[in-house]
Amino acid sequence: MKNLLTITSITLLLFSLSFAQAPEKKEPQSKLIQFQMALLRRGPKWTGESNAQTKELETAQRAYANSLLDSGKAVIAGRFDDDGEIRGVYILRTQSADEAKAWAESSPVVKSGHLIAEMHPWWSEDVMKKTSTPEKSTRAYFGFLYRGDKWTPEKTAATEELQRGHMANILRLAEMKKLVVAGPFGDDTPLRGIFVFRVASIDEARELAATDPAVQAGRLKIDIHPWVVPDGILP
Repeated sequence: MKNLLTITSITLLLFSLSFAQAPEKKEPQSKLIQFQMALLRRGPKWTGESNAQTKELETAQRAYANSLLDSGKAVIAGRFDDDGEIRGVYILRTQSADEAKAWAESSPVVKSGHLIAEMHPWWSEDVMKKTSTPEKSTRAYFGFLYRGDKWTPEKTAATEELQRGHMANILRLAEMKKLVVAGPFGDDTPLRGIFVFRVASIDEARELAATDPAVQAGRLKIDIHPWVVPDGILP
């Protein structure tokens, strides 16, 4: 029930931000708190090669990510297990963009120029769990919600109808325990929010995402990646 209430409240906020041309400065309801999300994209020194140097860098990066988790600075950190431009995501426990950027840019892979950190404010309930075994990992599926081809900033009867359908679908996926995390970005970019699915395959995640009325209507589009994260953190 807690997960269901979490999905409900953050989805309401997701669409309130989606309908606006720019995010309001007013803070959401008290259960929603602001985090900072670092998207780790390929940097100028990215090669994709596997050699002694990159393996050493991966080891240092893993240790740094674990230190962020141990200190409570990160609520979750994980890498994308595909060949996309975005290589991983940190969700950082701070409202300060400058502080979050400093933490992200202290990552060995960012300091070395292999990756760059793109920062976004992000809203959610505080649902991630503490893990005592960060060395163990599990795979989830992380979806970025972008403005679609049919995106408009106006709030109309049609967009209200899409919101109601979207909400009903979110609740259905939450009840199925397939969708475990969702939340909106707090800035005015094409990125509108995220979905995290705990399902057996990326095909299943895509099929579930395709049931969203806003995605079907082209108002939103979703890009899904396999996400390897420490076991036990996701709700």
